[in-house]
Amino acid sequence: MAHIYGLNADQQKLVDAATGIAKEVLSKHAADVDQKARFPKESIDALGKAGLMGLCIGAEFGGKGQPPRTFAAVAEELAKECASTAMVFVMHVTAAQQIAASGTLKDKAAILKDAAADRHLTTLAFSEKGSRSNFWAPSSGLVADGANFKTDAAKSWVTSARAAQSYVSSARMPGAPSPLASTLYLVRNGQPGVDIQGSFSGVGLRGNDSAPVALKGYKIPAGDVLTEQGKGADGMLQVVLPWFVVGTSAMSHGLCLKAIELTSGHMQGAGIDFTSQKLRDLPNLRARLADMAVATDRSRALLGYTVGEMEKPDAMTPLRVLQSRRSAVDTAVNVTDLAMKACGGAAFSQHLPVERLFRDARAGWVMAPTVDHLDDFMGKALTGLPLF
Repeated sequence: MAHIYGLNADQQKLVDAATGIAKEVLSKHAADVDQKARFPKESIDALGKAGLMGLCIGAEFGGKGQPPRTFAAVAEELAKECASTAMVFVMHVTAAQQIAASGTLKDKAAILKDAAADRHLTTLAFSEKGSRSNFWAPSSGLVADGANFKTDAAKSWVTSARAAQSYVSSARMPGAPSPLASTLYLVRNGQPGVDIQGSFSGVGLRGNDSAPVALKGYKIPAGDVLTEQGKGADGMLQVVLPWFVVGTSAMSHGLCLKAIELTSGHMQGAGIDFTSQKLRDLPNLRARLADMAVATDRSRALLGYTVGEMEKPDAMTPLRVLQSRRSAVDTAVNVTDLAMKACGGAAFSQHLPVERLFRDARAGWVMAPTVDHLDDFMGKALTGLPLF
């Protein structure tokens, strides 16, 4: 059967490898990662050893050179078993795309080679305390320091904050006329001026190692600038956003697929003694499962169409990207809610991991760009207004 994201045979082999790791490693540690809110080191190490942390890094740097459709399929498989691991993976792949797109980063090749060889984990650090989920409009600014720069910033909830070697970050350019006149730069974790503050104890995605990061007088060599001055928004919206949307949309779909699998299994295995019925014999529960399946495949089909559009973009591609994430987030919230209702006490009491899926699905609703932002952006696009 053809994959809904349109994979060829070689791409399917990579996805099959990810599926094997997800079932053998991610599933083994997912509950502990969630309960202890700890970084999924075993899972990330296994993905690295298989070369999957370099999935979308160019072959010239030792990566697999895969397009968004393969990225989506792999992220989906990982999210089925551990959404926290999938979140770390998605952020790494997305940040690496911006590094690869840079025409100014001095040691770009070395970083990408290390990332492809599982020696360098990277992530994003855009949202700030002052800008909140308006990630495209940083509050912090760069200050010229000779030929170099320095900055102070309060970055909010950086995924893989402690584990990552670098963060792709943003700030207003020196003398910026507006918040959109931003510049992207690389933060080297562990350098003076990088202060990781607190730990994450959220409702869902509890193992993604998110934490606020304060940059205090952080010095940025000119060679660590990722974009031309004032061109940061272009990088955020043209490179980072599409890849982030594909990855997080696929994560949402992975949660849906796992919810369907668990609900179907529960309905087939559990029953009512005095009527000798299985739960699958109840029409209302079958209807809920059917709704879950239709909604999931409908949203996956839109993402499948979108990744094809990204390979041959036209004027409608940015709208399709926004629609894909809006659809995926909404679907995950609704499907996991139906799974909780269909599985009843077995889900509520955590005898089934449906409750974890339910919590993880809700992270997408508040993760920038939030659902409210997506709706506003789509409304503007559909009525001919500029996004900003």
